[in-house]
Amino acid sequence: MRKNISPAVLICGLFIWLICPKNLNAKQIVCPVCEISSIKQAIEIAAAHDTLLIKKGTYKEFNILIDKPLTLLGENYPVIDGEDKGEIIRIESDNVTVDGLFIINVGTSYTADHAAIRVVKSEHFVIQNVVLEKLFFGIYLEKSNNGKVYHNKIIGDAVNEYNSGNGIQLWYSHNVVVDRNIVQGTRDGIYLEFSDNVAIKDNISSNNLRYGLHFMFSNDDVYTDNVFENNGAGVAVMFSKRITMHNNIFRKNWGTASYGMLLKEIYDAEITGNTFEENTIGINIEGSNRIKYRNNEFANNGWAIKVRGACYANTFENNNFLYNSFDISYNSKVNDNVFSQNYWSGYTGYDLNNDGVGDVPYRPVKLFSYIVNRTPETIVLLRSLFMDIIDFSEKVSPVFTPDNLVDAEPLMKRAE
Repeated sequence: MRKNISPAVLICGLFIWLICPKNLNAKQIVCPVCEISSIKQAIEIAAAHDTLLIKKGTYKEFNILIDKPLTLLGENYPVIDGEDKGEIIRIESDNVTVDGLFIINVGTSYTADHAAIRVVKSEHFVIQNVVLEKLFFGIYLEKSNNGKVYHNKIIGDAVNEYNSGNGIQLWYSHNVVVDRNIVQGTRDGIYLEFSDNVAIKDNISSNNLRYGLHFMFSNDDVYTDNVFENNGAGVAVMFSKRITMHNNIFRKNWGTASYGMLLKEIYDAEITGNTFEENTIGINIEGSNRIKYRNNEFANNGWAIKVRGACYANTFENNNFLYNSFDISYNSKVNDNVFSQNYWSGYTGYDLNNDGVGDVPYRPVKLFSYIVNRTPETIVLLRSLFMDIIDFSEKVSPVFTPDNLVDAEPLMKRAE
């Protein structure tokens, strides 16, 4: 016969169940002189969803495997020293957080991409407030989704491309936020491949050996408010669709084959509100179509924009072109792109009706830029009177440049 249980007993039992320690996330203390003195040991004995509080000290460990939901929380930045022996932390579980660690001495390998932190086939991970130094690869996400890489500092000492890795790398990883990281001294600061719906924002990627940002085959990504400065070849954007790049700064990317940004086979993108300053080439464009360039500023570059061919149905509106050696370089006699209401510092026209728009169309492609494309050595004549004369003759009667490549409504003042 079933006995009746009073409401008071039920409430008492529920209260005991709620406050029972086994139902709370435990906190394991790890320190060099504690009972638990190694991170591997703490992970082994921890229950799922525990927090491991790692006290200040140095832990000489590598190949640390996290295979259950855990939080690794560093106190006063404890040091994990891999002693150049290989990968340091590998995450193979959902719901893992790594917070507040200082990780150094990742082993260099020519057969494996050793990383300070590798996340493999995981969901809902967080890597934050981590400092990485003396690394091969920094943070490497592999087929991992719905995570966040936040507020980390990654400092490499890359000298050659063949024996250096990338600061933050995403491979087949989707719906990830990479936010407020500082990356420098690596091969590529941030690298994405086959990674969609990724948000890259408020990062500083500088002094990297090859690219500040490099991504391929990655669609529907958003890049906002980042700084890419003094990298080997700026930013490379390749084979991707529906990209948004807004309010980024591309600065001081100098070199014989350098640029602020390279676009190769990019489609249906928006490039708005960015600053391209003191680059050899602001934007180098090849085979990229249906892109909207709006409200960007190109200042003191060698070439503001270099169009290398097979670029169609692009629009350039309300951009500022300020004191570049060449505003536009074009290697084709056919133009399918629209330039409208941009400000050109080299414009010498007039505005008789005071509507803010020049009455005389502006031709941004100079004959001299065409000559330099074909014979680079002629750049030594850049400031010569002879070049001014031939540029004027081409403007009056276009022969080598597309006759419809004009801004019919050039602005008299800088666009806001």
